[in-house]
This record gives sequence, structure tokens and C-alpha cells, in this order.
Amino acid sequence: MNVRILRPRRAAPADAVRPTRAEINLAALRHNLHVVARHARGAKIWAVLKADGYGHGAPAVARTLERAGADGFCVALLEEGIELREAGINAPILVMGGYYGSAHGEVLARGLTPVVYDGAQLEAFARLVRSGEVEGPVDVHVKIDTGMARLGVTMDELGTFADSLRHYAKELRVRGLMTHLAQADALSAEETREQVRLFDEATAALRARGIVPDVRHAANSAAVLRGDVDIVDARFDAVRPGIALFGVPPLLLSKDGGGNPVSDELRPVMRVRSEIVDVREIPAGAGIGYGALWRAPAKARIATIAMGYADGLSRQLSNKGHVLVRGKRAPIVGAVSMDMVMIDVTAHEGVSIRDEVVVLGAQEGPLGKDAISAQEIAGHAGTIAWEILTSISRRVPRFYREP
Repeated sequence: MNVRILRPRRAAPADAVRPTRAEINLAALRHNLHVVARHARGAKIWAVLKADGYGHGAPAVARTLERAGADGFCVALLEEGIELREAGINAPILVMGGYYGSAHGEVLARGLTPVVYDGAQLEAFARLVRSGEVEGPVDVHVKIDTGMARLGVTMDELGTFADSLRHYAKELRVRGLMTHLAQADALSAEETREQVRLFDEATAALRARGIVPDVRHAANSAAVLRGDVDIVDARFDAVRPGIALFGVPPLLLSKDGGGNPVSDELRPVMRVRSEIVDVREIPAGAGIGYGALWRAPAKARIATIAMGYADGLSRQLSNKGHVLVRGKRAPIVGAVSMDMVMIDVTAHEGVSIRDEVVVLGAQEGPLGKDAISAQEIAGHAGTIAWEILTSISRRVPRFYREP
């Protein structure tokens, strides 16, 4: 059955009217790929480009990484894989989410590699081969649940699933075996060590039944970069870096909630900027924004920025966090609204309409030089850097640059 899959249209730079934009540094992206490759020690690099390339724009990011030497790509959704194929990506693309609806034929028609972990998935792909709709055998990767408890064949189900794979041996070919590490960023490697042990056990059990994959993969960004080869090595034949490619080092988390970055070599790839669209003086005691969540303690100068929560500036940043104006931090005041936010620029000399405001990234100006990281924003918003990057909405155009 032919399935037409539509996606929301991303704002294009040529159509941009507002000054709000996300600038993507492709040189930093390549640098991060090379850092990861060095730590991977010969394992293939399959870049994870879920959620529109972690908010950076998957097609442009994939083209850059493919030219820079990435061996393949991983996505969560069929729709994401199709988007990359339509963008001209020729490298292998692994669809990890496992949900294909009624579009199993579309997966294969697009040259995508499905991840399977359920008997119904095996039957659906095998049926396409038996009916003559596709030429077999179909290459698949099998996902093993070693501790994430989300998707994958459990160790208890492995024998039955292996029997199904053997039953469909003429229609399906297991090219890869994978698992998903749940605590690769934990200060202790004990949990990851146990997952690797179970993964090895699953590999041996499948091999005993004549199922021998060409490639095994498990390591995410944290597992690649933390360098615990003497404790536990999860790199296997391929690694699946995601957030590290975009310049955010995972933290090795301690039990008290603190953490240290696994790498200091990565460079931020995204910079989000806007401009001041209004500046006004307000008297002491005047309220700002919806609900008057902030009141001026004294006479103040307030600037309005053309960016709000519909663009990805979390409403949790109301009265929290900062932006950069003329190279100096300015606090966010009042409630972040859908399309705009206000900042206090009382201490910023020379601020005027159309001055650049940096929400994420670095800025140098007449008042100083500073940078705001995704991790810092996440701390104020009570979330993680992954969410900050992927929340930058599609109505914010991405501008790609080669510094």
C-alpha cells in the first residue's frame, strides 16, 4: 500500500521576516564528529538524527555529516528516515522506533533498515517478500532489551523470538543486533556493565541458533566519550552518538544530582539569536507581562525580544535565566509569552531597538563577552539540554554557516 507521509514545513531563511533565527555552525558539527570518531576507536559512526537532528535541521546536518565521513544515520520515526532520503542522503538509515503502522513496504521502498523486536513485525515484512511485493531477504536489526524496559526483545522472550527469526530465514536476514543503554551517564558503570553482559549473552544465544549479525551496537554519546574501556566497553562494531555531535557533553551523574562533563573537546553547534523590538522606561512598582509576575523594584528600562515559548523559549524561564545583549547578561523578567519575552536592560548602556539578543550561544559586544549554554538554560527550566535543543520550533528558520 502506498502511503503519503506529510511533514510540517520548516521556516525557510528566504522567507524570514522576524529577526529570530537559529544559526548552525557546520564546522563545529564536523569537529564534533571527528572527536567522537577518535573515541570510537575504529567503530562505525551512525549519527543519531532524531527530532529533526536534535533541532538543528536533519537534512542539512545529515548532508554535512555524510560528506565528513559518518557511516550511517539513526532516526526514531519512519517519517524522519523518509525526510533524509528525500534530502538526497545515500548512507544507511536505521529506523529505531520500530513503529511502521501499515507502511512496512514504504520502509523498504525508501531503502531504510527497520529495527524489529516483535513477532508481528517479522510477519509483516516476511509477508511482503512472500507476496512478491519486495525482493528478499529483508535486512533487519534486532533490538534486545537489556535494562531500558522500553522496547526490545526481553531475555525471557529471546528463545521464542529466535525461533521466529529462523522460521522467516528466507525472508529476513539479521544484519544487526542492538540494545539501548539506560545509564551510560551514571558515575558508576555497574549498570552498563550488566547491560553489556546481557547483550553478550543474547548474542551467544542467537549464535547458537545460527543467527549471527554482521554488526552489534549499543554505545550512545556518554558511552563513547567516557572512556571506561578498562571498566566496560560498549562500543562494539558501531556507535550511535547523538547529543555529542551537537556540542553538548553528557554529564557523569552522581547520586547527589551533580555531574561532570565527559568531554571538554566539543563545540556548540547551535546559536539562537533575536533582536530587541521595543525599549521603554517603566516606573518603580510597574508590573511586567501576563499576571504581572515581575514588578520593577525601581525605575527600570525594559526591552522586548521577538521570541517566545512558541519558538522554544520555555515558559519555565519566566523570571529566570538570562540572555546576552551587547555582550552582557540581561535577566528575563515577567512571564515568557507565546511570541515575545521581556528583559531588564537598566544596567546596559546604549541599548536600542534592533540590537542583537543571544538566547543560546556566545556573543561579544561593547559591554563584554559571554556565552549561554543549553545546559545552563536547562538548569533554569528544570529539564535537560536535549529538550532545550529539540524545543527550538520549526517556525524558527535555521541558517547554516561555514565560519
